[in-house]
Amino acid sequence: MQIATRRPRITAEAITAEAFAPFGQVFARPAEAGRLDPQLTLENGRPDAQPMLTLIRVAPKQLPLEVTLLERHPHSSQTFVPVHVDRYLVIVAPKQLDGRPDLAKVRAFIVAGDQGVNYRLDTWHHGLTVIDNEGEFAVWMWNDGSDADTEFLTLSEGFVVLTP
Repeated sequence: MQIATRRPRITAEAITAEAFAPFGQVFARPAEAGRLDPQLTLENGRPDAQPMLTLIRVAPKQLPLEVTLLERHPHSSQTFVPVHVDRYLVIVAPKQLDGRPDLAKVRAFIVAGDQGVNYRLDTWHHGLTVIDNEGEFAVWMWNDGSDADTEFLTLSEGFVVLTP
């Protein structure tokens, strides 16, 4: 794989609740038998949108990873619960005043297979990326079936995510 050398490079870091807080919440599966209530902020900005649970299987990607597409869900939080996952990559960017992602402040996190993430409403992020083996996730969000459910942005230059 040939990587463009002029693109900005971001080194992925291990996720922590504190580092991810501007973008949402991190939670872990219960370590023992019993119930866990992770106290997530599940956001829905449209009264007509319906809750939607999706099950997905994701093929692994190799790092370094060229990122040229980001997405956001302007009206809904989005929660990823790993079902069968080794590790995965979460790439996020804060929103600028004009609504576009601030590419100078992009963060990339390596997430363990026993941790889930909940993106805040309107958070710019890259599509789900597993980095070791195929992964399976349950995804929760609100949709109304319109184009407003998800906004995609193709980046003219993009950036490259590296492993630590």
